[in-house]
Amino acid sequence: MGDRETQPQQTPSSSKCNGVFLSYAYTGGRPIPPTVVDQIIDQPYRFESTLTLLNNGLDELKSWKVFLGFQHREVLVSASDSVIILQLDEGGEASSSSVLFPAQVGNGVVLGGSVLKDLKSAVDTAGDGKQTGVVIQLVGTQFGVGTPDVPMPLNISLANHGYFCPTPTTQGNNEMHLCCTRDPIKEKDTNFEEEIQTNGEKGDVVITYDVIGSYDTNYLAQVTISNHNPLSRLENWKLSWEWTKGEFIYSMKGAYPILIDSRDCIFGPQGQYYKDMDFSTVLSCNRRPTIIDLPPTRANDSTLGMIPFCCRNGTILSPLMDSTKSISAFQMQVYKMPPDLNRTQLNPPQNWKINGTWGPEFQCGSPIKVSPTRFPEPSGLPTESTSIATWQVVCSIKKIREVNPKCCVSFSAFSNDSVVPCRTCACGCNRNPTKTCNPTEPSLLLRPKTLLLPSENRTEEALEWAKIKGLDVPELLPCVDNCGININWHLDSDFKGGWTARMTLLNWDETEHVDWFAAVELGESGPGFEKAYSFNATFVPGSNDNIIFMKALKGLNYLHGADNGANQKKGLKVAGKQQSVIMFSKKKTPDLDLGGVHGFPTRVLFNGEECVLPTTFPTNDNQRKGMVVKKSIFFSLVFVMAYLLL
Repeated sequence: MGDRETQPQQTPSSSKCNGVFLSYAYTGGRPIPPTVVDQIIDQPYRFESTLTLLNNGLDELKSWKVFLGFQHREVLVSASDSVIILQLDEGGEASSSSVLFPAQVGNGVVLGGSVLKDLKSAVDTAGDGKQTGVVIQLVGTQFGVGTPDVPMPLNISLANHGYFCPTPTTQGNNEMHLCCTRDPIKEKDTNFEEEIQTNGEKGDVVITYDVIGSYDTNYLAQVTISNHNPLSRLENWKLSWEWTKGEFIYSMKGAYPILIDSRDCIFGPQGQYYKDMDFSTVLSCNRRPTIIDLPPTRANDSTLGMIPFCCRNGTILSPLMDSTKSISAFQMQVYKMPPDLNRTQLNPPQNWKINGTWGPEFQCGSPIKVSPTRFPEPSGLPTESTSIATWQVVCSIKKIREVNPKCCVSFSAFSNDSVVPCRTCACGCNRNPTKTCNPTEPSLLLRPKTLLLPSENRTEEALEWAKIKGLDVPELLPCVDNCGININWHLDSDFKGGWTARMTLLNWDETEHVDWFAAVELGESGPGFEKAYSFNATFVPGSNDNIIFMKALKGLNYLHGADNGANQKKGLKVAGKQQSVIMFSKKKTPDLDLGGVHGFPTRVLFNGEECVLPTTFPTNDNQRKGMVVKKSIFFSLVFVMAYLLL
């Protein structure tokens, strides 16, 4: 695409504007499959449009942002040289700030620049259209508007703070334009860049890309990963992105590429341009490098470490656990390629991804330019220094998981002598389990002590218990849960002024969990929480007192892995265990009925992983199936004695 297409041209309409000129022009479209005969309103069409911004004012337009009021269930497939900043819902409120193409934008969308983010004034550039304006080519899908009608937006506007935009003027049936001017009243309010920076912190994980040193051919960047979600964490994080301008990583401190490879540079344009460079010392020339954290032993290494918040083996804790360990950071020296050999020409990488071996999955948005980060002066003077340029990438937890869970929950109660175990195949099953077990059959009820046996060794105990209780047993037994972490939630007692529960963590993996945490959401049962005896526990801020956050007491932060052969009598492995009794009062919940579903969590998380809950409860109603009600003290002693003996 040449300059004539990408460089805005002054028109009779734009030449009359002494502010920021915006225009939207529909340039074409056509029907696309599937063909809809009965409901024309559901027929999809391709649309192509051009969005033009031109700064004719005296002031530079920092981090331009444009609102497009789409109204035909549009799906935006691409927008050249721009990113989606906000996606609006039906009420016109921001529904997401981490949006990738293609995106549902039928309720409106805010776009921002990805290449040319600041539009200089004509006065400062002698009218250079390459610096004062930008042309965005839009491609997408809309529904129900075919020839001769034109699918125009309801409205367009400049979204930058401090500007007034009138109602757009239409030209023919395929173009609208307007001129936005400075608004002295709005300029007195909060700076919009500060709002964007604050909004960025609303993400679950925020990645900050700071340029802290810039030269003609290269720059020094600091990447900071911050966890803002109190119920998530990352283990062994892996971070990746995509270079779009031929950049490559020369050196790093605080982290390292998972693959050190300079071949793409040696045999590519980088090797042709940097002919005198020794590429044997270059760390990564991959277009999409993957970065990992360094171990703690490298934290004070003068060559690889010495970066605050680096070198923690990829562990980023919940801010509720330790705010100083909820951050990870590293620095890298990045070399650029022509035509960007100018210290002011800075472009962040795109298409960011982050994940870990434990914790939720994330979806990351595009980098958004924000106000420069302020850093404490290294010399110790009471001053601050700022980055040269800063971008933020907001990552949100995916609602739909692409991998199996890693933990599950079992329920038990003092009013019932059977345990409702973890669900069948809670953490996935083998590829073809139907030959050996039934992946859809509900789990067999168990006696309490059976929870302390590995799931693959519970069959004999489960069959014996079913015989005792007169329970039906299917011909093909249900598959096991296959979860490394089992959590038992037991209603321990119910008395006039309150009630107690006991939470037991069982680690059947060989890997220990350091600095673990768990969280339980109890709904209307939660406000009565008072204390946990063997865990540190508190309400999660902003949870309306129904989510309890728990972590180990000081010195007990290790949930050890399973010990193979530790049970010498039976030759079975023994799970790593921790447990605590949790006290609740009935002052705030006087009508609580612990004979039903009250007192059981509606959501459980372990180290940020959402655990699979049972679908049934050990209520008093289950007695009709042959289950016997036991007193609280007796049931607790049975479980605790089994716990100690094994």
